[in-house]
Amino acid sequence: MEAAEAGKNQLDSFIVGSVPTLFYIPDFITNKEEELLLNTIYNAPMSKWKLLKNRRLQNWGGVVHEKGLLAQDLPPWLTKITERISEKSGLFPSAINHVLINEYLPNQGIMPHQDGSAYYPSVAILSLGSPVVMDFTPHSSLGSRTEMIENNESSNMPHEELMQMNSGEPLKEYQPFSVILMSRSLLIFKDKAYSDYLHGIKDSEVQLIDKSVNISQVPGAVWSEGGSEDKDDVKQNGKEGKYIRRTVTRISLTCRVVTKTHKNLFKI
Repeated sequence: MEAAEAGKNQLDSFIVGSVPTLFYIPDFITNKEEELLLNTIYNAPMSKWKLLKNRRLQNWGGVVHEKGLLAQDLPPWLTKITERISEKSGLFPSAINHVLINEYLPNQGIMPHQDGSAYYPSVAILSLGSPVVMDFTPHSSLGSRTEMIENNESSNMPHEELMQMNSGEPLKEYQPFSVILMSRSLLIFKDKAYSDYLHGIKDSEVQLIDKSVNISQVPGAVWSEGGSEDKDDVKQNGKEGKYIRRTVTRISLTCRVVTKTHKNLFKI
């Protein structure tokens, strides 16, 4: 309990933006640890990869079912990193027991979505490889109309990702924002950032960073100003600005807690 409280206090200096509660921790792991993680991920059997329409992923910790998690132990290399996340953050009620590893090529992203109800409402995302911009948009239930569809791509769970067509006007206090996720960084969000916003990544090699709440924490060498040669690429809603260009593959580890676990499917 004391360790959890200490972790929460340590996180205060990593709060970014005005929406509670969102933390961005640069260099959460070292270059060597990143290299070891990437080697281990890519040395996994090909059967461990699940191919989706616009990316592929590995599922660790078991199958997330609508009634809970049909649990499998995380391998030691994942347990080591998830234990550090839990200890440093103090934001999870128990040991992290489920990890999705997504691979994104430079032109691949993920549609705006919310995580399913099976998870404890707190998520940690460790980024490896290419920097990327994650966009947060207000949930349209805060406006006039809501239209949601289910997407089964990311796991075997019916509610793994809830996709939403943002057809309503959000309340004024809810404004879209972005976070630049650098290699080796850790993003943790909960509360309103988890429940009232969708998060996603555009399918683009070039991503604007003007609305990023952590731009001051990103080295200037990483991003560029839109020039004439990039005019078509960086133009968004008729506006040019600062941008990053994705040139290599990105790997993300999405770490969460499924509160209901089962060892045997027939006991669910």
